[in-house]
Amino acid sequence: MYDLKAVIGGAELLQGVAGNLVGVRPVPLRQGLSLIPLTNELFDTVSDGSTTGPLGFWRLPGGSDRVLATWSESGALAYVEAEYFGGVGEQRAAVWAGGQLVLGPVQVAEGEPFPAAGSPISQALRRLGVRAEDTVDEFTAVGLQQHRHSRDWLSSL
Repeated sequence: MYDLKAVIGGAELLQGVAGNLVGVRPVPLRQGLSLIPLTNELFDTVSDGSTTGPLGFWRLPGGSDRVLATWSESGALAYVEAEYFGGVGEQRAAVWAGGQLVLGPVQVAEGEPFPAAGSPISQALRRLGVRAEDTVDEFTAVGLQQHRHSRDWLSSL
């Protein structure tokens, strides 16, 4: 099983965001990015208390789209979700920059092939400036395959 629900952005941007939040720590990725897993603490921080999540994401709470837009005023960031079991699953991603939604939400449902532009997460990472290498996509280029569950990212600190 692979499960990822996280905010990804420049290391300096996410360090600044995390500095204002209790129990939230960014985890370094490659190519100058960091990741903040969507923990219960972060969920509570970005939620406006409504039960409807924005933009069709599974775990992103109501009101979080406005919070992410505000955070993106200092730099582009993405929210990504992926769930796979036995090679079958789904991905969703969106990118905010300058206080606006600039990509997505992009999604690939279970059983659908990735579009020519790549997986939703790779598309989002590309918008954040990630460069793919010869034989790997953006997802692998930043190291998102290192942990199989969102919570495991925090154990790597």
